[in-house]
Amino acid sequence: MSQLLLSQRLPDDLVYEILTLLPVKSLIRFRCVSKSWYCTITDRNFIMAQFDRSKSLFNNNSNDNNNGYMLNIPPLYRKEFCTAVYNSDRTFTEISRFQAPCYFGVAGCCRCMFYFVHELEYKVENENNIMYFWNPSIRKFKKVQLTPLNIRDAVVYGLAYHYQNNDYKILRIIYYQRNVKPKPAEAEIYTLSTDSWRKVVISVESSSGSKPIESVHYERKRDPCFVFFNGALHCIARSQGHKFIMYFDVNDERFREILLPQNYLDGLISQYSQHLSVFKGLLALIVFDGNSKICHIWMMKEYGVAESWIKKSVPMKEDLRFLGITFNGELLIQKFNPFRTLTFHPESLNEEILEIPFYKYMYTDFWVESLLLLDGI
Repeated sequence: MSQLLLSQRLPDDLVYEILTLLPVKSLIRFRCVSKSWYCTITDRNFIMAQFDRSKSLFNNNSNDNNNGYMLNIPPLYRKEFCTAVYNSDRTFTEISRFQAPCYFGVAGCCRCMFYFVHELEYKVENENNIMYFWNPSIRKFKKVQLTPLNIRDAVVYGLAYHYQNNDYKILRIIYYQRNVKPKPAEAEIYTLSTDSWRKVVISVESSSGSKPIESVHYERKRDPCFVFFNGALHCIARSQGHKFIMYFDVNDERFREILLPQNYLDGLISQYSQHLSVFKGLLALIVFDGNSKICHIWMMKEYGVAESWIKKSVPMKEDLRFLGITFNGELLIQKFNPFRTLTFHPESLNEEILEIPFYKYMYTDFWVESLLLLDGI
């Protein structure tokens, strides 16, 4: 008597539940079991169910501090990227090493999804501005056309995950930093599920009411401009001499203002850098004073309340470059002469050199396996 297939011996709904618990690599292979399994695994409803299950498993294990991943970006004009898990014992487990679809101009990541931007400063025949979504779990990407820029345009990007809709959004802000007569900054919002762009004029809500932002400048430095936290994209912006944290709520798609710590730049002259980040579950502002070799960590104890900013200052031994923060509160930094990458613990002041290859940038985030982009891409 021949054995029956598992899907014939078990109810379909039970098989469905079991499949949502399997690793992504197994699901990719199991598409070949049968036509029905192929249709199930590549169906968008199943893809979202598997993503929900992966997120819930991550949340249940989040105290283990072993689910943080890093995207390592190589020097310019090289396309090899690397993703790795940063474990609780301060070791790295490489997830994947892959060739990006383009020489990136902008790159970032959010909840297992990466994006790369191939954007031209000048119009070249047969060349377009293109953005790529990339899911390293399944080695697939989606190409998205971008509207062309004018020669005086500047642009910043942010990638966000929309929890309520299980979806991703790209925020693309075009501003006119070099115009003689400034125009209001404009934002374009791309939604992955609908594969469509929408334009909005930026109007920032604050305690003093709503106001359009003109002649805006974003503190992008070399890193991605936006930090995704608490369901919103955050960046440091400046308009008409006023510097503040502007955040974009992914749910209601409104721009709002958070005040920076009062006089947080007092005593700093020119050799300083500032970075928004997330420190031990709090929105944080990291300020490096290059003159006194001190790192100031500003933490917002109550989200959105300017009076709740608190500061912790720690001494550093030499010039450095900030890369990110691990999930147990260690700073990822690069030092020079000799060049090396290391972790720095603000409490114990301990440093540990990381034995990893040279990469130009590192971005930290949660690692959640998913099948996103598997359907029809």
